[in-house]
Amino acid sequence: MQLVDIHHLSRSFGSVHALRDVNLSLESGTIGLIGNNGAGKSTLLKVLLGLLKPDSGGGTILGCDILHGTPDLRGRVGYMPEAAAIVPMLKGVEFVTFAGDLYGMPHRDARRRAHEVLNYVGLGELRYRRLEEYSIGNLQRLKLAAALVHDPQLLLLDEPTNGLDPAGRIVMLQLLEDLIAETGKSVFLCTHLLGDVERLCQQIVVLDRGTVVRAGTMEEMRDQVSNRYELSWEGPLDRYRAALANVGIRFAEEQPERSTKVMVTVPTGFSTTTFFEIARAAGVVLTELKADEENLERLFFRVTEQAAHAPATT
Repeated sequence: MQLVDIHHLSRSFGSVHALRDVNLSLESGTIGLIGNNGAGKSTLLKVLLGLLKPDSGGGTILGCDILHGTPDLRGRVGYMPEAAAIVPMLKGVEFVTFAGDLYGMPHRDARRRAHEVLNYVGLGELRYRRLEEYSIGNLQRLKLAAALVHDPQLLLLDEPTNGLDPAGRIVMLQLLEDLIAETGKSVFLCTHLLGDVERLCQQIVVLDRGTVVRAGTMEEMRDQVSNRYELSWEGPLDRYRAALANVGIRFAEEQPERSTKVMVTVPTGFSTTTFFEIARAAGVVLTELKADEENLERLFFRVTEQAAHAPATT
């Protein structure tokens, strides 16, 4: 069973197209949903949860129809919204218990689990403190506890490190990393902070202006730049560059012409030993040779730029 399987999903708010013909099929695991602010990330999560109805299209999440399966889905998915969503005057344990009630748990079980998950996220000593007295970091952990109270199969986390200072962000990421390792739960992480996704997620979905422009694992997406290398050398600049160009090696456009440290793209079937052979013939010494391992930030800008310049489809 696919974790998420949706087809031709669209959703607008007046003249604003938040989602445009989204098609997405994902396996269980940890998934990072990334995109600029306004890309449609939060809208997609809310449609998957049944909190918003799509204008067109449909699909399933955990096998439940997103149009009609909300009651069945409620007990299997935990949702951590971006907004604080606190209820003034409630205490921490009361808030998490209330979340358990909403997820369909018997009240006594919800109360017991509330104490357990508050201890798990490090808020055991604050369980009887009123929510308006919580710091931003503690509110984020409280929302995570509320999403975990019914022990869901899938967690949908919308900007879980939003508003946190560097220390608080580290604490939250470590908590999520431990949770994933210990429980094996599937996690859908929605964020514009690419470092969070790179640390936690196996699969990536890139959303741009309401459209999925790429989805898959980092390894699958990096395959497109597996023929790129970074070179540095000592010796004559122009002679080595010219010799490389003569065998079909292309230089990245952003690289300055007067530099002995460059990024190059090699032709199919190229052997890295050729770099050394050409260097020896050109009278230079290679000081660095490494394959280009594209990080998520560079990958994101590459695929969104490609999408922006792709011809429009009808």
